Amino acid sequence: MQYDVVVIGSGPGGYVGAIRCAQLGLKTAVIEKYQTFGGTCLNVGCIPSKALLDSSEHYHNAAHFFKTHGIELNDLKVNMPQMIARKDDVVAQNTAGITYLFKKNKIDSFQGLGSFVDKNTIKVTKDDGTSETITTKNIIIASGSKPTTLPFLPIDKKRIITSTEALNITEVPKHLVVIGGGVIGLELGSVYARLGAKVSVIEYLPSIIATMDASLGKELQRVLKKFLGMEFFMNHKVTGAGTS
Repeated sequence: MQYDVVVIGSGPGGYVGAIRCAQLGLKTAVIEKYQTFGGTCLNVGCIPSKALLDSSEHYHNAAHFFKTHGIELNDLKVNMPQMIARKDDVVAQNTAGITYLFKKNKIDSFQGLGSFVDKNTIKVTKDDGTSETITTKNIIIASGSKPTTLPFLPIDKKRIITSTEALNITEVPKHLVVIGGGVIGLELGSVYARLGAKVSVIEYLPSIIATMDASLGKELQRVLKKFLGMEFFMNHKVTGAGTS
């Protein structure tokens, strides 16, 4: 199987690049190691987190602002399984859209882990251990990202979790500690703060979203503290975790 372009990874960088290559008349293939297309963004990043932000905003408004408009609700509660199911449905619709676009643009897809044999040959190792090779003139590496692990804080995916597991919590935690005041931590922290959790953010640097405009970080911290009750520990370094 000879291709003009092979793309390793089907996230926003990979699938957009693959579709454009196909539109330009290049014979294109995509290699994806997971079962669905879309990468981190569509499966465990931007799309599911935005779905939960949307749902949690509805709950927060119902709990805090509906009464002002003359709308009174009795026994308001969060149905986490339903909220997660709705999020999963949003993700499924988006990943199915990528599958449709690949078929529409006549892009071949290979499920498995791509590795280089040489500069023009890619080996695709499937989940069952079998493999096949494809050749290509050009290769785009769009392998994406995964959550960073800390050597002094082992992740057990139960009590100490990453952003991926935070998208599937089955009940609202009483107290959620977020290590890192970046975009992802604040986004998911605000989801559960809206749903009633106490959320504490621990940030090593003197400001949240430190890689962005300082004034925006300052205003965001003020808003999250005032309207959602989130607390912040700036200039703090995490060295470990234990039970108390």
